[in-house]
Amino acid sequence: MKRRTILDDAHISRSLTRMSHEILERNKGTEGLVFLGVKTRGEFLADRLQQKVEEIDGVKIPTGTLDITAYRDDKSSETESLEEAINIDIPLNDRHVIIVDDVLYTGRTIRAAMDAILNQVRPSKISLAVLIDRGHRELPIRADYVGKNIPTAQDEKINVYLAEHDDINEVVISE
Repeated sequence: MKRRTILDDAHISRSLTRMSHEILERNKGTEGLVFLGVKTRGEFLADRLQQKVEEIDGVKIPTGTLDITAYRDDKSSETESLEEAINIDIPLNDRHVIIVDDVLYTGRTIRAAMDAILNQVRPSKISLAVLIDRGHRELPIRADYVGKNIPTAQDEKINVYLAEHDDINEVVISE
């Protein structure tokens, strides 16, 4: 199997710093913002974005996790309760929720994430931040904040490895 590193630790960090600046600029600060990271790697990226924003602006954006297992259209919903999808300590109604995930591919994960959010709360706005956008959408979903666009072939696979989960920080493409 052919494997090539697309982003190393430094590139990932720079991408997240740039995304943090974009988030602050487009939203004119941090007022009302909330990060929800899609389990598993999205939650670590959300934490990293939170830290970057805090370094830049001195404000800690509320950050939580989103478990979309019960909302996926390719799995049985018997495994998880629909009420346990969102894990955050503040109310989300009338807030700007930014969903954070590692890779945007078909859009089905993000559709499930939006279903999970809208099943429980009514945010004022939902945006999407992804480290990698690889194309091949099946649903009309696009990211508002993208670390890197990596056009891929259908038979290629993108793997994001984060130190918090994988003991290494890199993004690789394999055939």
